[in-house]
Amino acid sequence: MAGYQPGVCNIGRDERRKRRVAGIAGFLGAAAYVGGVLWFGLPERYLLGSFAFLFGGFVGVFQDYFRFCVAFGALARYDLSGSADDAGSVTDAEAVARDRKRAVQILAAAVISAAVVTGIVYGVVAAL
Repeated sequence: MAGYQPGVCNIGRDERRKRRVAGIAGFLGAAAYVGGVLWFGLPERYLLGSFAFLFGGFVGVFQDYFRFCVAFGALARYDLSGSADDAGSVTDAEAVARDRKRAVQILAAAVISAAVVTGIVYGVVAAL
C-alpha cells in the first residue's frame, strides 16, 4: 500500500482486520437474532430489528473492502498500522472534505445493503 490517500485509503492491514472481524460479528449477530425471532415464534415485524445487526456488518466489511474507516474519515485521521506503520491527523481541508464524502458514501451503501437484506429476510419469512 502506498500510504494515506484522501478519500481512498485511510487504514492499514491491522485496522482492516479489526473492521472485517466486526463486520462478521454483525452478520453472525443478525443470523442469531433472526434465528431467535423464529425460534420463539415472535411476530414477523420483529425481523426488522435485524437491520441494526446487518448495518453494523455491512459497515465493517465495507470499511475492510474499501480500506477506509468511516470514523477516521469523519475525524480527519488515518492509521496505516500493519502496512505503512504511519498514523496521524489530516490537516489539508480538501483531503478532509474528500475523506468525509467517502465516509458518507460507505455509510449510505451500508444502509441500502442492510435495508435490502432486511427486506429479503422479512419477505422470505412472511412467504413461509
